[in-house]
Amino acid sequence: MFFILLHVGLYIKRMNYSESRKGFASDNNSGVHPEILKEIELCNKGHAIGYGADKFTEKALGLFREKLGPETETYFVLTGTAANVLGITAVTRSWYSVITANTAHLEQDECGAPEKFTGCKVLTVDTSNGKISPGMIEKHMHGFDFEHHSQPKIISITQSTEMGTVYTVGEITELAGYAHSRGMLLHMDGARLANAAVSLNLSFREITTDAGVDLLSFGGTKNGMMAGEAVCFLRKGLSRDFKYIRKQGMHLASKMRYISAQYIAYFRDDLWKSLASHANRMAQVFAQKLSVISNLRITQEVQSNGVFVIIPPEVAEKLQKKYFFYPWDEAISEYRLMASWDTTEKEIDDFVSLLGKEMIDYQ
Repeated sequence: MFFILLHVGLYIKRMNYSESRKGFASDNNSGVHPEILKEIELCNKGHAIGYGADKFTEKALGLFREKLGPETETYFVLTGTAANVLGITAVTRSWYSVITANTAHLEQDECGAPEKFTGCKVLTVDTSNGKISPGMIEKHMHGFDFEHHSQPKIISITQSTEMGTVYTVGEITELAGYAHSRGMLLHMDGARLANAAVSLNLSFREITTDAGVDLLSFGGTKNGMMAGEAVCFLRKGLSRDFKYIRKQGMHLASKMRYISAQYIAYFRDDLWKSLASHANRMAQVFAQKLSVISNLRITQEVQSNGVFVIIPPEVAEKLQKKYFFYPWDEAISEYRLMASWDTTEKEIDDFVSLLGKEMIDYQ
């Protein structure tokens, strides 16, 4: 399996990592884009009605309808975990099951929150590249209408995946059709949705609503925003009672305008696209420069802003004294290198230069 094996804090302690030095551990580690900070500052002037009854939230909700379709119903929450878990809670009962990749956040990175809050079983599919297909899911398609068996209800995919790969529209449409033909729903974890849209050169709507996605977690934190995510119900009737679920789930923000205002800046003049395009481009640069170093192997096709590479553990340990980046699968010495909206080519050059020198010494 592909997953981060040790807690982030252990690596910070081990590496004596300098907080001021940029690393390649996660696009979560990047700062906030100045235009988004300006929008937050703008909404900070004066008073506004709380809990989403403000002009900034109203405008942001309208933008989501423009981007995803007129029937879209959007609710803001504070974290990606909440977006995934509370969204799925809205469309499931405790006897349902959720089917996802073994690499998915729902399985690997939510600390059991899906099971705790939804009561559903999370069933996984083994995948080498983070993507799943109907044929892979078929093993879980049994027990329908049998009270001794959890009822398959949700297929959940991540776009782009935790392995940096991207589902095509055709692949999403096929999964949606497969789900709907069995009375199921398709959920998309879109924490890096912008990176996928840029990779495919398509709009948000084309890779979600038009492709048959029912429920979407729309993230921006990994692409220049400060905090906050959106739960987007793309089919009418799915959001019934979600306002109560969000409140009980402790994610009804009183000063919601500080979340929603960020999306105003994010969508304005396609800021999201320029930020994600840069991150994706830097990942391509990273991969190209790594490919010329002998005895390194890139394990996944670089389709978004992540590069997965096998580095000898002795070399990686030396690099981690200067740069913060994660192991992904320690059994094969695979590491994840993430590019962000503010990654520079010089930062990549410096890292690759050091890596090249250490590889020469290692050999």
